[in-house]
Amino acid sequence: MLTELSIRDFAIIDEVSITFNEGLTVLTGETGAGKSIIIDAVQLLAGGRGSVEFVRHEAKKAEIEGLFTIQSKRHPIYRIGTLYGIEILDEQVVLQRTITANGKSICRVNSKLVTLAILKEFGKTLIDIHSQHETQSLMDPDNHIDFLDLYDVILMTQAKEEYTNLFNKLSTLRNRYKKLNDNEQETAHRLDLLTFQMRELEQAELTPDEDTVLEEERSSLANFERIHTSLQDAYNALYGEQRGLEWLNKAQLALQDNREYDSFIGENAEELSNHYFALEELSYDIRNHIETLQYSPKRLNEIESRLNEINRLKKKYGTTVNEVLEYMAKIEEEIEEITNKDSHLTKLAEQIEEIQKDAYVEAKHLHDLRKQFAEALTKDIHKELKGLYLDKATFSIAFDNENDINGKEPLSLHKNGFDHVRFLISTNPGEPLKDLTKVASGGELSRIMLALKKIFAKHQGVTSVIFDEVDTGVSGRVAQAIAEKIYQISTESQVLCITHLPQVAAMADTHKFIRKESRNNRTATLVSELTVTQQIEELSRMITGTKLTETAKEHAKELLDLAASFKTKNSG
Repeated sequence: MLTELSIRDFAIIDEVSITFNEGLTVLTGETGAGKSIIIDAVQLLAGGRGSVEFVRHEAKKAEIEGLFTIQSKRHPIYRIGTLYGIEILDEQVVLQRTITANGKSICRVNSKLVTLAILKEFGKTLIDIHSQHETQSLMDPDNHIDFLDLYDVILMTQAKEEYTNLFNKLSTLRNRYKKLNDNEQETAHRLDLLTFQMRELEQAELTPDEDTVLEEERSSLANFERIHTSLQDAYNALYGEQRGLEWLNKAQLALQDNREYDSFIGENAEELSNHYFALEELSYDIRNHIETLQYSPKRLNEIESRLNEINRLKKKYGTTVNEVLEYMAKIEEEIEEITNKDSHLTKLAEQIEEIQKDAYVEAKHLHDLRKQFAEALTKDIHKELKGLYLDKATFSIAFDNENDINGKEPLSLHKNGFDHVRFLISTNPGEPLKDLTKVASGGELSRIMLALKKIFAKHQGVTSVIFDEVDTGVSGRVAQAIAEKIYQISTESQVLCITHLPQVAAMADTHKFIRKESRNNRTATLVSELTVTQQIEELSRMITGTKLTETAKEHAKELLDLAASFKTKNSG
């Protein structure tokens, strides 16, 4: 679960540190106090898109840090940690995100720098943020297959891995086949271009690392005088009468002659002798290297000319000579492929057919899993909808190509296999099943999504589920049902919930109040945890909207009593 969240210089938040507990934590406060900003911060921590707009005015950077406690050794985050070489100790994971005023984003996991993509990998196993926008995603049938796959995300991910590998290979081969088989005139033009490039590169007669070797030689020739002077000065300082080696030789001989009389001399005489002989050998190497140095203006001009030619080719074909040579090998292969087009097309067609068969087998496996998931999910949805006052509703999952699976022609494959899934619903008895996207109201969509979250909470292992005002537009007994459902989810995972419904707020195990105040002509967001008395007052305010009345307080107490009764009833 999310144990602690620290936010600094983020939007209107100056600095705030929030401790979270297990169960259901509710965040309430006036509109604009900063409730959704806290959720935005958590979303960034989970790998969401950042923006300089999040950096507090006149601040250099926004910093967000979250401490997560992992209670299960089977949690998928351990696998991800191993994959990216990040050690998870003491069942704790710290995610950090910094966004600078110039737009740079810095991500860390357990103090180790990671990319945003890796941070997102960790974040999606820890946090599931459910907003009104996500509810709207139910309105797009293309998303329904993704919702179905979440029913058992671990099993489905494993099954998808092999299919995805095959599908990517298949897509690559199909693109190659299409490119090779396309317009004859375009192919001829392509062959002419490649032939010209090949001829130009062959005439250059490049050798591996040639640019690096020539640049080093050019540097030596261009700085010949400085190199020669430094070597000559070093040699003169070491070798000759009254020079370094002569004095060092006197020192080592002095110790050698008297090593038997003193233990210190005995221990260090040989070491000094070794230094002397090493420096003597180095002086000979310096002298020999000086003798090899030759300054040649002609050679320098040749190098400059050759490097100019190489740089011209590098601008067209690669940033280094080695990259140019790699490109040369690549176009040589393409020229051969175009020249022997028919045989290559035949070979590619055979490869496509073979991989397509294997991919189809894996797609059929995905289909079989989804059929199992669909049957189980449908049963679970009906159970959950009964508790959300949709007990008369009928839910179903349709596979559009169900009748064609065993046909003579294989179904076309896409990134998720060959399935096309749609959620169907009938909210009134006697009415036929229709597309969810066409018949469900906003309130019904919210309840269906909440039912899905309740079901998925058991399977996904996400440590924290966050609801951001998902109860908008509902009231009365439906609001109470939603409150109860959110609490039930909190028994499976930690839940953080922003709400304007007193029924949901009353169900909280912990109630956080968000407010803003002015400090030195700046707005700051503050977070405090409410006592029971303060909670009653806040619930009263949520009920009446303005003035606190005794009737509202009595109603607030009744809501708390009702919530306590529900929790006791469901604790067993």
